[in-house]
Amino acid sequence: MVILFDWLAAQLDKASGEPVYRQLLQLMQQAILTGQLAPGTKLPSSRLLAADLGIARNTVLHVYDQLSAEGYVLSTTGSGTYVADTRPDSAAVGPAPDTPTHDGRAVPEPSPRGDMSVRGQRLIDEAGVSARQWGAFMPGVPDVAEFPARTWSRLQARLWKSASPDLLTYAPGGGYRPLRRALSDYLRVARSVRCSPDQIIITTGIHQSIDLAVRMLADTGDRAWVEEPCYWGARSVLQASGIKLAPIPVDGEGLNPRESDLRHPPRMALVTPSHQYPLGMVMSLARRRTLLEYARQHKVWIIEDDYDSEFRYGSRPLASLQGLDDAGQVIYVGSLGKLLFPGLRVGYMVVPERLVGAFRTGVAELYREGQLMQQAVLAEFIMDGYLTTHVRRMRTLYGERRQLLIDAVTRHFGDALPVMGDETGLHFVLGLPEDCDDRVVTAASYDAGVIVRPLASYYFGKQQRKGLLTGYACVPHEDIAPAFATLANVIEEHAFRAASTPRERAA
Repeated sequence: MVILFDWLAAQLDKASGEPVYRQLLQLMQQAILTGQLAPGTKLPSSRLLAADLGIARNTVLHVYDQLSAEGYVLSTTGSGTYVADTRPDSAAVGPAPDTPTHDGRAVPEPSPRGDMSVRGQRLIDEAGVSARQWGAFMPGVPDVAEFPARTWSRLQARLWKSASPDLLTYAPGGGYRPLRRALSDYLRVARSVRCSPDQIIITTGIHQSIDLAVRMLADTGDRAWVEEPCYWGARSVLQASGIKLAPIPVDGEGLNPRESDLRHPPRMALVTPSHQYPLGMVMSLARRRTLLEYARQHKVWIIEDDYDSEFRYGSRPLASLQGLDDAGQVIYVGSLGKLLFPGLRVGYMVVPERLVGAFRTGVAELYREGQLMQQAVLAEFIMDGYLTTHVRRMRTLYGERRQLLIDAVTRHFGDALPVMGDETGLHFVLGLPEDCDDRVVTAASYDAGVIVRPLASYYFGKQQRKGLLTGYACVPHEDIAPAFATLANVIEEHAFRAASTPRERAA
């Protein structure tokens, strides 16, 4: 015991910024856990220990009280303080299987199962999230610097002045009703969505909307059609929920299931009909009607991700698939992150009337939604007309940046590299030669300070096209040309090594 308390005295650093109480508590906890203070050992009185360590008695009393509260020691009036027996129950733990090593010592056998689940490891291996979420030419990111922050702040301040308890609690009923009513009006006009406020469920974004739909409507092992290629985030959500993916190729008219696909109806189909992600084509009316009829006949749930549909250049935004659905098989999902700012984390889903009650209960039970004050601010923002004004202004701004980037591509490469899917959204695909590795180009451009995404990461099976997802929305006008010059140098280095010019290589 004397040796132990000599050790305590040597370890205490009274000049340290760490309180002596905290130091002593941690040292004694360590001594008990490591066996330096064995179970049943009687501790010295607080007066004696304080004198030995040269500290206040109250400090030792506080440490003893804390050790007792956490179960490290047992105190008995008139008897003293003793170290409790905190060793694991051998009957519960059992002996650890040992494997002898080359030097004769035994080490525990490694577990046959790793730390991660199979689907967890797949999620990590196939993750598409980037460490950087801003800058040239990050696809899918709006220019948050253009967001009317003063207007938002004014609306928020006004609501906080008279904040009721109802806005500071959880969000039952699928979200803040005035916001659901405002979104219902907006979607009917802007996207031809047929819905009432009751059919709208407020979520934190596309990922949560898809996750909720899958949990409510599908079981582990069910199949889902996904576009090939498709958005990696949606693919990850489906796989993490135990859904088996059936990649369906897309062509110039959108989703194009083969006869073999049609013979095996899936439980659900995830589609981006108004702006296929990532290639950008629009699903034709004939394909839409065919998909809806197939879903009606086979009871297939369609999840319509209406990605970037508001930003269409040269023509009016196209009507939603949901607006054509007479059988109630389409679940329409959208997000306000691209319209306003991604950090808002407000999305929505429009569900068929017969599913409203179940989905309201599901979202409340699984996620315990809140953020009602944020939803109230957003409702005011929409109802006062600010959303429509902002979208109109940003559509013009993004259209200008899109054209500047296309002009830069033409200056550097002529028609050697095709621009695909540029009619809508916040990005286009810059095609690369078939023998070029778009993942290598992406990594090299990242090192050079330019962010793009490889088209390869959006394919589930064998990659059919080579290209780079190139975003323009968050790049100031004056930065587009110099940033693309950097990207062009990387492309020329990796895609056109064997030819003197891009045009010569293309020929």
